[in-house]
Amino acid sequence: MSAELDPVIHAPNRLQMCCMLAAVDTVDFATVREALDVSESVLSKHVKTLEEAGYVRVRKAASAGRQRTWLSLAPDGRKALKGHLAALRTMMTEAGEL
Repeated sequence: MSAELDPVIHAPNRLQMCCMLAAVDTVDFATVREALDVSESVLSKHVKTLEEAGYVRVRKAASAGRQRTWLSLAPDGRKALKGHLAALRTMMTEAGEL
């Protein structure tokens, strides 16, 4: 299998989000928004793109009388992220950075 850059993941905010989600089981929307320092609408668009690709799962649940959104990286998202990172590593090696 040759590693290729994934255009869905490649956008900086989506790449950061996928890396963040890869390290945990789930994380709430607000935590991701704060970590990426983006607005709710910007994050919502990125989440929708990743969800439509089957890379991110979105779960909504009530907590303390408020609706909260939880995000997790789907198996296809983990696979895509692994391939994307491998492609980046290959590019860095070829550029003499590693």
